[in-house]
Amino acid sequence: MNPLTQLLHLVGSGAVAYISARNLRDRQTRPNVLAGFQLAEAGAVPFLSALSERASTEGDDWLAESLARHAQDERRHSQIFAHALKQLNKQVIDFSQVPERDAAGNPDKRRRSPFFEAYYRGFEQTDLAPQTIDWMAFFISTHILELDASKDFARMALTLPDSDPASSNLKKGLLSIAEDEKRHAAYLLEAAQRRFSYAAVSHQVDEWRSRKVDALIAMVGNLVQQGGESPSLVRDGAPVDMVEDMVEDTAELATV
Repeated sequence: MNPLTQLLHLVGSGAVAYISARNLRDRQTRPNVLAGFQLAEAGAVPFLSALSERASTEGDDWLAESLARHAQDERRHSQIFAHALKQLNKQVIDFSQVPERDAAGNPDKRRRSPFFEAYYRGFEQTDLAPQTIDWMAFFISTHILELDASKDFARMALTLPDSDPASSNLKKGLLSIAEDEKRHAAYLLEAAQRRFSYAAVSHQVDEWRSRKVDALIAMVGNLVQQGGESPSLVRDGAPVDMVEDMVEDTAELATV
């Protein structure tokens, strides 16, 4: 990664980390952050499961098992975020009830991601399907995302206070997730190194790191255009018994 790309990466990552940490710490904006994380983690489960089946069909049992475990981790992560939302009496919106276009005829903002549009620029939707995605592209693009996510979740966890049960439990959950993401990043890089040359892998790491910088810039630019606010991804949930939730949280996190 050249010095300019590295500098832009640090600036972009720092800006996004600051915004995410601030919004997570604020009880008013926390639900939307949690909902975004829940959707991302849950959405990855069927994709990773399908990739695991593909790897098994191709005879790579090690990769199939690694992907299956990754899918299980993501499912558990989504449950952690869903439970954190439940403690705030919130839940993710039902996208089946959200129109695909707004009153002006534009695509609903909650259905698009400037970040991923920039990150996977040049790829068609069919190119990113689990049955057809290029293994190198999957390994390295996801490696970059998982590696950075491990750092982001750890940093966000450290901004949360231990003064209330909801924040304390979320902090523990985020630290657990950060460790999982670090492990995911490691196996994905190993998977690439098992199949491709060192030079090819290094080149792709630089390529996807540059794409990540462009994606961060697109994301920050979109946030600026939106005045720092993101479309709401949550709705009111059913009232919960906080004492019962605290007991459940402790049991769940003990197995993480």
